[in-house]
Amino acid sequence: MKLTVVIPVYNEAATIKAILQAIRSVPLEKEILVVDDGSTDGTREALERLDSAADVRILRHERNRGKGAALRTGFQAARGEVVVIQDADLEYDPAEYPRLIEPILTGRAEAVYGSRFAAAPGGRWWHVAGNRLLTCLSNLLTGLDLTDMETGHKAFRRDVLRTIEIQENRFGVEPEITARLAARGCRILEIPIAYRPRSRAEGKKIGFKDALRTLWCIVKYSRGRIRRRDL
Repeated sequence: MKLTVVIPVYNEAATIKAILQAIRSVPLEKEILVVDDGSTDGTREALERLDSAADVRILRHERNRGKGAALRTGFQAARGEVVVIQDADLEYDPAEYPRLIEPILTGRAEAVYGSRFAAAPGGRWWHVAGNRLLTCLSNLLTGLDLTDMETGHKAFRRDVLRTIEIQENRFGVEPEITARLAARGCRILEIPIAYRPRSRAEGKKIGFKDALRTLWCIVKYSRGRIRRRDL
């Protein structure tokens, strides 16, 4: 079994080296696929020095298009049987990969979400409350029973990913993927994970406008609408 780690990157010069080292230290057969989404802070130059690394492939967007667009590019290029999303900001620990992919390898799930809230909640109270509200609304419309729909730490069977067409370019990709998986009856399991939240001062990019867009995407990509339009 080969694992593909897809890393959407935008202006992460401060952390890109550390996250790549952490991923490489995980004792699994894997390819690392970095999608540089139009970085302007030196990330691109740092990645250019890695172009010859055998285990890293780098894809580039000439302008910033958003996390959803970066994931779409990464998913299309993935070669592994299992695909994991890894943010570049050190909030999520690559050491969780074996636990994250185990339900897929044993045939118990087509997708696994690493929940930040299944055990002790991580993050500021308003962040936790906002994510729980979005997750509850998503559950209501998809029929799922998740604790953390918005998590950035997700794993999928690649053949399942290839059956869905991602339209969202920004952070609305999280509810979109969840709704599309639910519409196809895919089994989604959650496991509790460690989480180290960073602040906007440290470079966190999601904001209030993204939360509003997420609300709209939860409704837009609800099960009924997808079944009528996209299946």
